[in-house]
Amino acid sequence: MDKKKDFTAIFKTNYPKVIRLCLGYTEGREDQAKDLAQEVFLKVWQSLESFRGDASIGTWIYRITVNVCLQEIRRREVTHIKIDTAVDQTISSEEKEQQFTTMYRCIDRLPPENKTIILLELEGVPQSEIAEITGISHQAVRTRIHRIKEQLSKCVRNE
Repeated sequence: MDKKKDFTAIFKTNYPKVIRLCLGYTEGREDQAKDLAQEVFLKVWQSLESFRGDASIGTWIYRITVNVCLQEIRRREVTHIKIDTAVDQTISSEEKEQQFTTMYRCIDRLPPENKTIILLELEGVPQSEIAEITGISHQAVRTRIHRIKEQLSKCVRNE
């Protein structure tokens, strides 16, 4: 196994997903997200030879990313989520910004594990993979996503 060659390919394939997830945990602060992504890939490099292949490499890297980001949250005790989602194109940019701000405030109130679940869902990660990453059952992920969406909808309407 050529570790350097394998790592380069893994990095190129997974960096965009990792940086987006890190941006979500840093409220879009690119410098902080890059620091977290660097830490993620340092851990990937250090652990690559011990990767057993029980899950896909992408799932394994998502798990490392989530762990690194949650460690940072616990360290700072403050977290904000930035989610780039499609917003109705007929509304003004100020209204869009207000919607995002409201959504961020609501997401910020979620427990860390629920933030992880909704962020991964919005990233388009399959629910079965979210279950692997978070260590909870697929059915529990489906139920949580439904409940989180209901909770966020109520929160946004009441803001």
